[in-house]
Amino acid sequence: MYLKHFGLTEMPFGITPDTSFAYAGQSHQEALNTLVMALSEGEGFVKISGEVGTGKTLLCRRLLQTLGEGWVTAYLPNPQLDAGTLFLVLAEELGVTAPARPDAYHLLREINHALLNHARNGKRVAVLIDEAQAMPLETLEALRLLSNLETEKQKLLQIVLFGQPELDEKLNRPEVRQLLQRVAFHYRLGGIRKSEIGNYVAHRLRVAGYRGEGLFSTNALHALHRASRGTPRLVNILAHKALLSVFGEGLSIARVRHVRMASKDTEGAGYVGWLWG
Repeated sequence: MYLKHFGLTEMPFGITPDTSFAYAGQSHQEALNTLVMALSEGEGFVKISGEVGTGKTLLCRRLLQTLGEGWVTAYLPNPQLDAGTLFLVLAEELGVTAPARPDAYHLLREINHALLNHARNGKRVAVLIDEAQAMPLETLEALRLLSNLETEKQKLLQIVLFGQPELDEKLNRPEVRQLLQRVAFHYRLGGIRKSEIGNYVAHRLRVAGYRGEGLFSTNALHALHRASRGTPRLVNILAHKALLSVFGEGLSIARVRHVRMASKDTEGAGYVGWLWG
């Protein structure tokens, strides 16, 4: 749409979790460091929570890229499953052939055998579960049973839960209090800081092929942060709409008024206020 006008090779502000556009802001980098450290410790569950649009799925994919050859990973993007289906999905992710009688007992036994084989081969196993707040309570309890699989020396798999704040509420329920006690590490993912917004926008533009001077005025960047409250997804939506307005007017730089127009057209965006320039 506006690629040629701004000298771009691809859309800079998409909302899909593309790791090539990942920006190592303070919150995201701290979360990734926490995950890597927690998995290296080899005990219990790890929980990452954050509001909608803060980049939990992108963080999950960054972690998958970070783990080296010594890891076997299973990624569950949709955990709204009953316990039996969870075991089936996990078995498939780990390359386990489901037994002729795919009941929970036999599935768990086969998964345990596969995990033991990985351990003998010097491999560690991590299960990454996105949108974990959607997981039924009985399925969370099934996860706790999975975490019991261990040798005398180590856990056979580690489980990372990524979820919205509702996940914290769910884990505080008395029915799953035993699982909560096993969460060894937790990090609450925040948004982009005001001091980072310029670098964030410049980074995405650079990855998308932009080689010119700043495409957003200083105050337009302030307006972006104010309207988005630092939520990366909202920043992307607002920046994209602002550039559409700039393109439509045949201009070359986004001003506050372009961000203001974008915020008025975007559900969930905040008030820009009296900024000029």
